Parts: sequence; C-alpha cells; structure tokens
Amino acid sequence: GEQHHYGLIHQFCCLCVFQRCLQLEPYNEVCQYMKGLSHVAMGQFYEGIKAQTKVMLNDPLLGQKASSEYLKVKYLREYSRYLHSHLDIPVVEYNVDQDLPGNFKNHWAKNLPFLIEDYEEQPGLQPHIKDVLPQNFESYNTEVQKLICTADHLGALTQYDTSSFLPNLRIHRAMGMATIEVMQAMQRTWSNSKVRVNGKTRQMQWRDMFDIAVKWRRIADPDQPVLWLDQMPARSLSRGFNNHINLIRGQIINIRYFEYFDSILKFIKERILAYHRTHNPRGLVEVRQALENVNQVEDLLPIMKQFNSKTRDGFTVNSKVPSLKDPDKEYDGFTITITGDRVGNMLFSVETQTTEERTQQYQSEIESLYKDLTAKGKALMLSTELGDADAVCNLILSLVYYFCNLMPLSRGSSVVAYSAVMGALMASGKEVVGRIPPGKLVDFEALTTPSPDRFSKIAKSWMNLKSLPGWYQSLPSVAETFPTTRTMIEVLNTDSSPHCPKKS
Repeated sequence: GEQHHYGLIHQFCCLCVFQRCLQLEPYNEVCQYMKGLSHVAMGQFYEGIKAQTKVMLNDPLLGQKASSEYLKVKYLREYSRYLHSHLDIPVVEYNVDQDLPGNFKNHWAKNLPFLIEDYEEQPGLQPHIKDVLPQNFESYNTEVQKLICTADHLGALTQYDTSSFLPNLRIHRAMGMATIEVMQAMQRTWSNSKVRVNGKTRQMQWRDMFDIAVKWRRIADPDQPVLWLDQMPARSLSRGFNNHINLIRGQIINIRYFEYFDSILKFIKERILAYHRTHNPRGLVEVRQALENVNQVEDLLPIMKQFNSKTRDGFTVNSKVPSLKDPDKEYDGFTITITGDRVGNMLFSVETQTTEERTQQYQSEIESLYKDLTAKGKALMLSTELGDADAVCNLILSLVYYFCNLMPLSRGSSVVAYSAVMGALMASGKEVVGRIPPGKLVDFEALTTPSPDRFSKIAKSWMNLKSLPGWYQSLPSVAETFPTTRTMIEVLNTDSSPHCPKKS
C-alpha cells in the first residue's frame, strides 16, 4: 500500500506540520485525520481520538461524496480504542484477528463505509491507562541500545527502492525488530523450545513466524488494516476476497510495479500462444508474428480482438503455481485483466482471489515446507555441514514463494514476507547483506516467477548471503524486552539518530 507522509520526518516534527496546517485551515480533513493518526501511532490516545472525533463530526453534505478520511476514521477510532485498552497486556496473551469483530475487519479491509449491523463499540478510554510517554534512547541499557541500532540497520534492508516508496524510519525499525524476533523464535524452536501464542504455550507454527512480523507492522502504522484474510467471516470468504492492484488505469500508470510490466507482458504472450497452439494451430504463425510487434500492454487489445471474436471489451489470463507436495498439481496463481476499447481508456490489473479452496491448497504447501524446515533446522543446530544450511535456505524461500502467491494478508504481505525470510535465514546462520534491487518487489517477484526454485535463485542473488556474525546471538530477546504494545510503541518513538553507528 502507499506509504504515509508521517514516517518521513520524525513523528514529532510531523505533528507540528499537521497542527500548523490546522491553524491555517481549521476544517482541513486530511490534516485533522493525519493529526489523529500521528498521535495514535505515538501512543497519545487522548489527543488522537479527539482529532479523529472531529473528522467524524464532519458529515458530508447531501449529495457530496464522503472523503477517504471520513470513511477511514471510524475504523481508526475503534482500533485506537482497542489498542489503548490492550496497551499493558502482554502481546502473547491475546490475538487481534480473533478479538476484532468479523464484520468490522471485513469492512475495514475492503475500505467500505462503516455500516455494521448491531456493532458494539469498543469501550471508551479508561483513565487509569496512561498514554505512552516519550522514551529517551539513553534510558535503555547498552545491550538494548545495540538491539535498536541493529534493528534500524536490518529494517533499512527491507526498504524498496522504487519511485513510489519513501523511506519510513518507523517501519524500518519495526521490521528490523520483527526480523530479529523471528530469528530468535526460530532458533528456540529448532532447539526444541515452545513459544507462547494467544495465551497458550505450544510448538511454533508457520503462521506464528509471520505473525511476529504482522505484529510489528501493525504497530508501526495503525492506519492500515493488516489482517489475515482466512480469519475473516465465512460469508465474506465464500464470496472470495480479492487483492486487486491496478497497473494501468486510463492515463495513470502505477509506477511501483513498472519494472514488472515487461515480464507480465511476456507471460501474457506465452499464455496467448499456448491457447492458440491448442485451439487454433493453423493460425499460430500469424498470431506469433502479430505478437512479436507488441512492445507494450496497450497494443495487445486490438490483436486479441482481431484473432478472437469473443474479445469484445477485454480478456483475462490466469497464472498457475506448481505444487511441490504433489508434482502433478497446479494451483491458481493470479488473474491478469485487460479491458477497454482503445489506448488511453484501458484498465490493466492483477488480482488474487482468496477463496477457501485456494487458501487450503496453499496452506498445505506452506505447512509441509514448514515441517521440513523445522526438521532441517533442528538438524542444522547440531551439524556444521554447509549443504544443510543451503537446504534450509531453499526451504525458507520456497515457503515464502507460496506465502506471497497466496497473498494471505489484507495489506503488507510483502514486507512481512521479507522480514520473515531475513529472520529465518539469520536463524540458520546467514546474514543478508544485499539490498532489494531498484524497482523490484518481493511479492511481485514471487507472483511472476513460475516456480519456487527459480524464485529461490533470484532472491539469493539479491540477498548476497554471508555468514552471520556471532554477536547476533548475544542480543537481548526482542519478545522479552518489548512484551507489550506500550513498550513496542515506546521503542518506535525513540530517536536513535545521534547514537547508532552509521552503516553504509
């Protein structure tokens, strides 16, 4: 999703910007919304909810379209109240996906107007729960300071270098913390320890690994609903929950995915040829010649109309994902849709459909890979064979290949996946040194790569893996140092810039 303005500069500075903006224009909804959001992100719930309530009172006039801030603010206010009441409860004792009402989650993730039947509001702010206070970097002991600096460094490696992403230091630190916490949790699991999740002590599952990253991603940006789609109400799932991305809409090109236009175009051409090979072998040469002259997606529509009378307004192409568990099987990947009647009036989009059946197929792949990974991880803890570490690495990347193709979260699948990859690789003794190349995205790379092996090769070439320095093992436990939402927000608010050694 788009990244917000408030992560750019330090949040405090940002707040001044929104306050100044409100002095100049007291009714500006965007500023009022962002002011409420900045306060809540920093743990100042009283001020945050006051600003949010102002946006809510700003009903659109009759016949006026409601602003996106007006649509979002009621969700943010309810979620803020939920966060506030859980500030001091250990995060391992509850589960956001299970606590928030199903219809609330469904409407929030789909960005629908807040019309929820029989909705019971979250309790108002309880005065005995105090706001989060600013935390000084020096108030942490030197071990924790080192942990924070390490998280900042690791988080910067999850940053995408595409023109639509601005560096968001808050998200960097959060995802760096997630990476270290995943590393620590995996190592515990591989040395036969249990984890505590949602009030129970048990063996760690694949979802717990991703949930560590989800937890940090949610706290870093409360504006975005990062929710598991398979935990949505059954009704909304049986209809299919679509993750929809517009690549070109009319004159507007989505720059973020620009690097992938060529590979998607090549993929579409291959599918068209495969179709004609089966259904129109005599016309194959002619179709192939016509496709050779197509250099951009826009030029496909006229050709499709020429060779296929059914293509009136557009066409769709589906990708397939091979199964590792069952080599003869393939699953539905994503759907590419191109509609329109001429250049400049075209919609070019991709989507994945989260149906129950598709979810089960992918989860069974992920489960079997995770089981293998746990067995190999345990063996790795006792061995020094280089080949073992490499096998673990391939399992981790294959697992994430299916995770990305499944797109199981309403937002943030990509950065969550990458933090989990980095953390699990670190658990296996590998450090990620390389950055994601300019224009590349983890999730789209997985979507447009035909097999997990190919994806593993590409990801390894980006990551430039080295052997993990020993001092990582002596970092304090992330889960024990920041056990509550309050402690997590405190550490994300801390300014480390004058203190951490500069890394290139």
